[in-house]
Amino acid sequence: MQSSHQAALATKHSALDQRIAQESQRPAPDATVIADLKKQKLRLKQEIARL
Repeated sequence: MQSSHQAALATKHSALDQRIAQESQRPAPDATVIADLKKQKLRLKQEIARL
């Protein structure tokens, strides 16, 4: 069973996926923004794994 904290992290992780996809779809995607979003996503994934 997921804790509310773990569920919140999973929601944030999904939201970052969507933001990465949106940025990638732009006519001129910003590689710096995408890299930052991917780093945030990785940190969340690591925190979820620790729970």
